[in-house]
Amino acid sequence: MLQVNDLSAGYGDIIAVREFSFSVEAGKIHALVGANGAGKSSTLMCLMGLVEQKSGSIVMDNQQISNERIERRISAGLAIVPEGRRIFPDLNVRENLMVGGHIVSTSIMNSGIEMVYEFFPQLYERQTQAAGSLSGGEQQMLAMGRALISRPKILIVDELSLGLMPKVVDECYEVLNKLKSESIGILLVEQNTERAFSVADDISALEAGNLFWSGTAEQARANIFLKEQLMGVT
Repeated sequence: MLQVNDLSAGYGDIIAVREFSFSVEAGKIHALVGANGAGKSSTLMCLMGLVEQKSGSIVMDNQQISNERIERRISAGLAIVPEGRRIFPDLNVRENLMVGGHIVSTSIMNSGIEMVYEFFPQLYERQTQAAGSLSGGEQQMLAMGRALISRPKILIVDELSLGLMPKVVDECYEVLNKLKSESIGILLVEQNTERAFSVADDISALEAGNLFWSGTAEQARANIFLKEQLMGVT
């Protein structure tokens, strides 16, 4: 389980997230929602050690990882699918997947690659193709696959549906549900609040770096005030 306590994070003198506490349990999806600039992506990047942590604690399976390098956080069981995918365009599909396996043994990496090909057959068909020539949807699949090679316990996913066709989004969420059934916890930032409400078990809503609501997805769907804040529903 990932447990985050009173997390504050930011960039120099700018505080992007203030005293934010939440947890992600095995086999559950916890969605972070809110407007642009609310602090969602900053939270995810801080968990991976890519944004400065000002205070608080990040604990993975009872291990404090707040001051650890990104490699140590990956070894502890975290992996991220970043916003914008951030693949290596000049490497082919298989080579991009191999990048995700740099901290595991060759046998684990190879079995992970085969697992990814089962999830995304399109990647198997294009495994020798340059990643930069893939469609946007295929690149998102590749970014997801790369994160899975290290066999994470908690998968962090930033803006999964951004800029993708609905059919591709459905395929990616189908994989997330398979991972959930295999007891992998998922921390999700999703621009489509309605989609987040439909797939998540737990919701945390942020505004200007502060938590303003948290609860179960069922409670969120029934909360008219929350819907007004996030979706303009009246």
